[in-house]
Amino acid sequence: MGRKNFNAFLKKQKAEKKRKRKDEKRLKKEERKKEESSGQLKDMIAYLDEEGNIISEPPEEKDRNAKDQNNNAGNKTQN
Repeated sequence: MGRKNFNAFLKKQKAEKKRKRKDEKRLKKEERKKEESSGQLKDMIAYLDEEGNIISEPPEEKDRNAKDQNNNAGNKTQN
């Protein structure tokens, strides 16, 4: 007979855990909605620097152009 009461106790515990998880999820959802986000594309873009690290600003154009010029100069001498 004690087994029957034990199963009811476990059932109540599971239901309580489920309710708590659902409440926590609801709270997190509300917090995300309250957070201010611009949602604009420029805020979501990430760039890679030469070492492969993620940065938020675009790399300098001078460095990229200098590399392109060096590569083009090398290609002309090979032909």
